[in-house]
Amino acid sequence: MAIDKIFKDEATEEKGERARMASFIGAMAIADLVKTTLGPKGMDKILQSTGRGHSVTVTNDGATILKSLHIDNPAAKVLVDISKVQDDEVGDGTTSVVVLAGELLREAEKLVNSKIHPMTIISGFRMASECARNVLEQKVVDNKQDAEKFRSDLMNIARTTLSSKILSQDKEHFAKLAVDAVMRLKGSTNLEAIQIIKKPGGSLKDSFLDEGFILDKKIGVGQPKRIENAKILVANTAMDTDKVKIYGARVRVDSMAKVADLEAAEKEKMREKVQKIISHGINCFVNRQLIYNFPEELFADAGILAIEHADFDGIERLGLVTGGEIASTFDNPESVKLGHCKLIEEIMIGEDKLIHFSGVEMGQACTIVLRGASPHVLDEAERSLHDALCVLSQTVNDSRVLLGGGWPEMVMAKAVDELAKKTPGKRSHAIEAFTRALLAIPTTIADNAGLDSAELIAQLRAEHHKEESNAGIDVISGSVGDMAELGISESFKVKQAVLLSATEAAEMILRVDEIITCAPRRREGM
Repeated sequence: MAIDKIFKDEATEEKGERARMASFIGAMAIADLVKTTLGPKGMDKILQSTGRGHSVTVTNDGATILKSLHIDNPAAKVLVDISKVQDDEVGDGTTSVVVLAGELLREAEKLVNSKIHPMTIISGFRMASECARNVLEQKVVDNKQDAEKFRSDLMNIARTTLSSKILSQDKEHFAKLAVDAVMRLKGSTNLEAIQIIKKPGGSLKDSFLDEGFILDKKIGVGQPKRIENAKILVANTAMDTDKVKIYGARVRVDSMAKVADLEAAEKEKMREKVQKIISHGINCFVNRQLIYNFPEELFADAGILAIEHADFDGIERLGLVTGGEIASTFDNPESVKLGHCKLIEEIMIGEDKLIHFSGVEMGQACTIVLRGASPHVLDEAERSLHDALCVLSQTVNDSRVLLGGGWPEMVMAKAVDELAKKTPGKRSHAIEAFTRALLAIPTTIADNAGLDSAELIAQLRAEHHKEESNAGIDVISGSVGDMAELGISESFKVKQAVLLSATEAAEMILRVDEIITCAPRRREGM
């Protein structure tokens, strides 16, 4: 009984079988939750917060769904984390990675129940994932050298990524937008240069790509509406000190005239600051904070366009795009790096006026303006487009491409199955289990489209026993189709990330044999 005394009261521990059951159940529940969102016919989820404002999100992006859940089960948290990493790393495949990890654990549970040691299962899984990765590497297509073919690969990947999202109806239009935007980056994976602005109104089809940078602000009163060859100073400084703020300060004066003197002194200080800023030889001043009437007046007199309260991300991006740096002191103009662009003008999108910077220093910068029926639609469209942009920018760097539609899983399953037949001992059971888990992805894609998955997977397996088969699931016609003809492609990098992350997560959860929950700390004086 001595061992019970180690932990404080209320701390709990679960050992062996029970701990493993708790892990498996949590992880499988999470996988089942996002399973229905997989594939072109996947469904969406509505996430409603109970906090202030009851915000509602409608999405089928695995990472967004899982990020919004508050989960208590430690194993489920591991799966949430791998979907987040998948989202940050390659942008797409967030649902696939969770579904695959969940299936691996489902298979592992059966093996553990038939008295195979977790370490044996892990070593089998390791062999299987290595084998699956190698077979994918042999099957990749790389058209980096041929610009035409490579562009059509990118278009296919964009269409495939978007086909499971809200943008699937206009996927041609958006695939072209995404590919054009990423091609402008010329191989950089910095998506900061691509800005997405959401404007409710119009339909998704009205979305367009604009070369240059659009700032979601109006031009102030009495300021130049159009500036050519702009020299831009991007700043983050307080321009609101020309009034005495009565609230924060205690000033003792013996007459109202003294207050007026204080105001005048403040005003003079402000005027000096504005003079310093003007002495940089600029004709556009963008500030992250507010600009009050008096300094705005001074700028307008000097013919300088002053933009206040530029949004936080916007100002960082504006500095990056125009080649300037954000300044906060103005004493030595020679050390401040100014931004440049050919033209600044005011444009209208829908009902709103925005400021358009064209001919910016960073030639690859562009803005995608999304139009749509409501903010919810726009948020989901932005997430979908972001996924496509991430995948495309990764593919431009690592240009290896695979066919999609369950084809990679079938290829991997076939290779892993052959490995299982050659492997002696108990590990072969684990390798076979890996094959079954891989088949879960095409099965789920078929199930979500309301097709007979058992029939389709059996047909697919038969097709793949022929040499060099391109068979995958054609969800639209509900049969086995040729993925190369249908132009369904996926990025090798995404598939590889899904395979390796899911295997590692499953392995981590399998290694657990004890869960210790600490007692909550008591408040003092209770």
